[in-house]
Amino acid sequence: MEKLLKNKKGFGITEVLISALVLGFLYLALLHMQVGNREALLRIRGRDGAIEVAQQVLDSLNRIGVASIPSAPTSSTSFELNKISRSWERGTKVGGGKSTIEYTPTVTVSPTNDYKATSESNYETVSHVYAKQVNVQVSWKFKGSTQSINVSSVIR
Repeated sequence: MEKLLKNKKGFGITEVLISALVLGFLYLALLHMQVGNREALLRIRGRDGAIEVAQQVLDSLNRIGVASIPSAPTSSTSFELNKISRSWERGTKVGGGKSTIEYTPTVTVSPTNDYKATSESNYETVSHVYAKQVNVQVSWKFKGSTQSINVSSVIR
């Protein structure tokens, strides 16, 4: 009986250190995965904000009307608008802080020759631009690089 008890041993220091090392690696892997998920969420929120800004610009151009949008008959016309910021809460906890991204919208109006109506009479020829092809590029900074999206529409 005594011989059986002497052969029974607990965990040695080597086993304990190896298991602590394995648990440490698992913890680091979970931490790395959480950081990756957070960056993916920030990237998605940044893109969603850019889409919202682009739609806001297109809606504004639609409201002011086709005649108020600067353009040229044979070449593209580009102009940059004021920067637009979007903010949102970080996480679900109160006091978690806010994230803010500054967006730069650039509007490019295609040549208007394709959208020109011409009417003639015995007295005069009248040309009228009835629509304009508008491309809105929204750019923003994310982790040191510039990201951008393009949204296009025909304003009538």
